[in-house]
Amino acid sequence: MGYIEDIRKLVGHRRLILCGSSVVIRNEKGELLLQQRRHPAGRWAFPGGLMELGESTEDTARREVREETALELGKLRLIGVYSGPDALCSAPNGDEWYVVNCAYACDEPLGEARVNDEESVSLRWFRPEEIPEGLVRSHKEILRDYLEMRD
Repeated sequence: MGYIEDIRKLVGHRRLILCGSSVVIRNEKGELLLQQRRHPAGRWAFPGGLMELGESTEDTARREVREETALELGKLRLIGVYSGPDALCSAPNGDEWYVVNCAYACDEPLGEARVNDEESVSLRWFRPEEIPEGLVRSHKEILRDYLEMRD
C-alpha cells in the first residue's frame, strides 16, 4: 500500500494537497510523448504522478515514467512548478486533491515506450504542432512553458 492510500484511510475523502511530477519527453525526431489516460477518461497528458514518501520530485518523475511507459530517463530539466485553484483533481471514487506539480523536460528517453494497461489507453508520439485536443488542462500550461523554454 502506498502513501496516498495510507493517508486516505485517515482522512477519508477530504481534500488534500499532494505533490507530483510530470515529464515532457522528447525523442530524437522532436516528437513529444503523450499518454491517453484511463482517468480522466480518454484525456491526453504527459506521463507523471504523485510522490511517495522519501522521494524527491525527480525520483517521482523517473518512477512514474518507468511505471507508465517502461522508459528510463536521462537528464531532467525543470520546466516549472504548477499549483493553485486550477490544480484541483478528483478520482472516480470522490477523492479530491490539489496537486503541486513539478514539471520536467527530458530529451534522453531510454528504451521503448510501452503502455501500462492499468493507467493508460495508449501512448503516442506527437509533433509539438500536432498535440491533440483533449490535453489535460494543467498540462496545456506546461506545454506552453516547455515550448517557450525551447525557443
